[in-house]
This record gives sequence, C-alpha cells and structure tokens, in this order.
Amino acid sequence: MSEIKVNGQKRLVIVTGRAHPDLAHDIAKHLNTEVVHTDARTFANGEIYARYDESVRGCDAFVIQSHTTPINEWLMEQLIMVDALKRASAKRITVVSPFYPYARQDKKGRGREPISARLVADLYKAAGADRIMSVDLHAAQIQGFFDGPVDHLFAMPVLLKHFQAILDPATLTVVSPDMGRVRVADIWSDKLGAPLAIIHKRRDPKIANQVSVHEIVGEVAGRTCLIVDDLIDTGRTIAKAAEALKKAGARNVVVAATHAVFSDPATELLQSEFIDSVVVTDTLPLPMEKRFPKLTILPIAPLIATAIDAVFNDGSVTSMFDGAA
Repeated sequence: MSEIKVNGQKRLVIVTGRAHPDLAHDIAKHLNTEVVHTDARTFANGEIYARYDESVRGCDAFVIQSHTTPINEWLMEQLIMVDALKRASAKRITVVSPFYPYARQDKKGRGREPISARLVADLYKAAGADRIMSVDLHAAQIQGFFDGPVDHLFAMPVLLKHFQAILDPATLTVVSPDMGRVRVADIWSDKLGAPLAIIHKRRDPKIANQVSVHEIVGEVAGRTCLIVDDLIDTGRTIAKAAEALKKAGARNVVVAATHAVFSDPATELLQSEFIDSVVVTDTLPLPMEKRFPKLTILPIAPLIATAIDAVFNDGSVTSMFDGAA
C-alpha cells in the first residue's frame, strides 16, 4: 500500500487591493505576517493590472478589498487579483470583502430589475475564488448566492463591547430604524438587557435614498436610544429616525453601524442636533474630510484576522456566526 507524501507546510498569503490598504496591514499585523506586495496599476484608458512580487504557488491566499467609491473599479481590481492568483497556482483563494458590493440589490423588488448581489457572487466564482468572507451582509440570503463556503462575520461583538462600557441598560432602548432590521435589533436588545423600539417608515421605490418616518413603536421618552443598522449611506434614514426619536422625548440618540459608506450628504446630516454620537467600524476607509467630532471608529481588523486564522488552520468560524463571539 503506497504512502501519501506530504511536502512542506501550508503558507498563508495576505494581499490587498488599493481601496483600503491600512485595513489589510492591520489584519496582517494581528496574524504576525506581512501583506505580499502587489504591483497594481491603472492604465491611461482605465484598465487595471495586477502582479504579485513573489511566488504564490500552493498558498492559501486571502484577497482583501474594501468596496468604497469608486466601487466598480475596486470590484474589478479584486477580480483581477483573484484571476492572477489562480493563474499563479494558488491552492485556495478567499475573497475578503468586509463590505459586500451591491449587497442591497439582493432581490427583485419590481419587474425587470437585476439581482446584482448574485451577479457579484458569480463574478467571484468565475474569477477563481473558492471562498468568500464578509462582515454584516445586508441580507443573509446572499450567502446562498455563492456556490462555496461563505463566512458571514458579525461586527456586533466589537460594537457591543464598546457600548457595554459606556451605556446604562436601565435607561437604554435599542431602536430598529426600519422593519428590516428588527431581528438584528432584537439580538442587540437581548445582549444589552434593554427594551426594543421600532420605527415604521415608508420608502418610495421609485426615488432612491428618500425616507419618510411614520411612527415609533416602543417606549423612548426620557431614555437613551441606540439606533442599530448595518450601514449608513447618505444618512437620511438615520437623521429622520433620530429626529423622530428626539421629538418623541428621547434624551439621547446614539447611532451604531458596521459600514460607514457616508455618501454625501451623510457627514453633514450625522452632525444634526438630534444625534449625540455615531459609532462605526473601519470596514470602509474614511478620509479626514468625512470625519467629525461626534464620530467614533472601532477597528474591525482583529475580528477578520481571527476568522482568517480559523479558516487557514481549518478551525471553526461558527462562534462568529451568531454574533456572540
């Protein structure tokens, strides 16, 4: 009977696109390694080129990219980096997209619409990705769009630790900004031992980023209200919710979100008199001009590094799936 030969050891390789290299370097630091340098360029006509400065043959590669503006360019760069790894004989390729691109286009709301989140999953697969890792997907169903393992991480433990240290559960109410986030807000409410309130809102499907708040279900008068959401884009939803809460008698309004997209005019709206503080993670880069005194940014690198380490060592990532890690 022939014996199976095992040559060498597994090799971890971290590479990053140009959208948010600081995050990749922070992740690598937590893993006691360094980011493998990529010769990435954009030619005069807009085409992207990527080549790795050292051999990646047989490695376990993690391609980190944050999908900020211009999102299509950074998505294409990540696809090209995955293709380069595949053609350079990387053994396994994991796409690390802390903020999954096109996640809000996860279903058909009206006829003749695309399901772009599924298209992105297909593009990752076609490029050569074996696995996807993301943080706080806008809709959990996106996990089923990819034909392979998807590690859906939760930023809740990172944010919870921060709020448990500064908020008093006796005077706290957790607020869901809309019906779609009720399940997540309910988990927050259990973890913090605080009651739950829900804001009922209506959105015109024909007009993007326009929200009208209707009514608040739950007790908010005289309390500190913690609005929890997965992302803040233009900030209009959050600003309207905060205004409604303050007008209903809330003492303080604190906002927590994983992804700080902060498209204009978010920075201006989030400095509203109705909002006392905003806490986000650094899944997306935030230039200085989009930062403001009320904003706190928590590092997400330790969470992602822990997940990468578990995947690389064939360990369990399940503890990060339930938000209780």
